[in-house]
Amino acid sequence: MAKRGAKPKPAHLRLVDGTRNATRHGSEADLRDAVEESVASFGKLVKPKDMKHHAAVAWKKYIEPAGWLDASREPAAIAFCELWQEFRFGPTAFPAAKHGQLRAYMSELGLTDERNRVLDADKTKEKDEHFD
Repeated sequence: MAKRGAKPKPAHLRLVDGTRNATRHGSEADLRDAVEESVASFGKLVKPKDMKHHAAVAWKKYIEPAGWLDASREPAAIAFCELWQEFRFGPTAFPAAKHGQLRAYMSELGLTDERNRVLDADKTKEKDEHFD
């Protein structure tokens, strides 16, 4: 039977948004150590050498900027990029079931969570003709 409720929040995200509960998650130092240990144990996520065409473009556009991903997410990242390539080659022939898979991979990789997006301050700041 599947568990209900929200997915557990990753430790690094608890640090970022300040939702760490000392009685449940330990001290901030313990949480930081756990995040660093996780990254060190799995290693950095690296693009496979044989990835080509639209899949490589998807990797560069979506996976590379996702600094929270480590090598434990490699299978999901590769599957996402391969599905993206398939979608780009024939969007009208791409079945609804594969759309669901694509969205599930995006969610699993944290690509749909706005909190993971880093905004470029220079691009988001509106210029005011009177003050700038």
